[in-house]
Amino acid sequence: MVPVLVSGMRPTGKLHIGHIFGTLNNWVKYQDNYRCYFIIVDWHALTTSYENTKEIQDNIVDVLIDYLACGLDPSKCTIYLQSMVEEVAVLHLILSMITPISWLERVPSFKDQIQQLGKNIATYGFLGYPVLMTADILAFDAKYVPVGQDQIPHLELAREIVRKFNFLYGETFVEPQPILTETPYIPGFDGRKMSKSYNNAIFIDETEKETEEKVKRYITDPQKIYKNSPGRPEICNVFGLHRAFKNQEISEIENGCRAGKLGCVECKKKLAKLINSTLEPIRTKRNEIVKNKNQILDILVHGSKQAKKEARKKLEEVKQKINLNLLRGVEL
Repeated sequence: MVPVLVSGMRPTGKLHIGHIFGTLNNWVKYQDNYRCYFIIVDWHALTTSYENTKEIQDNIVDVLIDYLACGLDPSKCTIYLQSMVEEVAVLHLILSMITPISWLERVPSFKDQIQQLGKNIATYGFLGYPVLMTADILAFDAKYVPVGQDQIPHLELAREIVRKFNFLYGETFVEPQPILTETPYIPGFDGRKMSKSYNNAIFIDETEKETEEKVKRYITDPQKIYKNSPGRPEICNVFGLHRAFKNQEISEIENGCRAGKLGCVECKKKLAKLINSTLEPIRTKRNEIVKNKNQILDILVHGSKQAKKEARKKLEEVKQKINLNLLRGVEL
């Protein structure tokens, strides 16, 4: 039996080049080897963006378009909208009943994101974010979840919840295993990790000119003031992106920077050209998809129906285990 893999992204804005390296390239490979469920997790989006939901519907469509433009194939994987599968929310509620608050408070991202994004996100929903993520996984008996090193605590919490539920009610869930993704660090033009939240990203759907303008803003080696000043590529964000994009001229760029023969302006021009050439086929496909925007929503509807069917089976099993199935089969 083909093992199940689950992963998703929040529709909090357009996707950027960090998503390509960190997630989408891997997903395209996974869909050939696993039974994949790729989610647009709109409930998760509310954990940090509950005050402004005006753009969430447009964001959902944008994320779906980017999924398809980057190579996800609905004939190979299930793409669905989280809020269309209400069984996941019910499972989340059930799991929250057995999850100690102390487990949630020790998740590193809880305090880190509050510090970065402000006290307003310190809500019940944000604290319980990892439990909802656990429900996303367990609803489909997923054996594998692709994660970066920083997401390991979330998955370990999911595994703890599985162990506790199985101990209390009998074997019901499998413990999800991580697939560690080797993701190059993708910095934004302000030096921090590229993120929509930090407003420092290069987006997939931007024009070549917009990409060029953002690359110009990148922070480089502060000691390389002049073109002929020797640089330190190992601390330069622009060089890091050259490496992430697997520039075939990487050795030449590194040597030229160290020797003071390559200036930062020229290095940035090379990077902008590299990024645009890499994104060109994705952007072309994206533009074609946008012309049929209404049709692609059918993909989301079909995938959500498939996901709902599978999640319902698991939820019924869970209800039986915890004796909440007295009126099973009764239509209200």
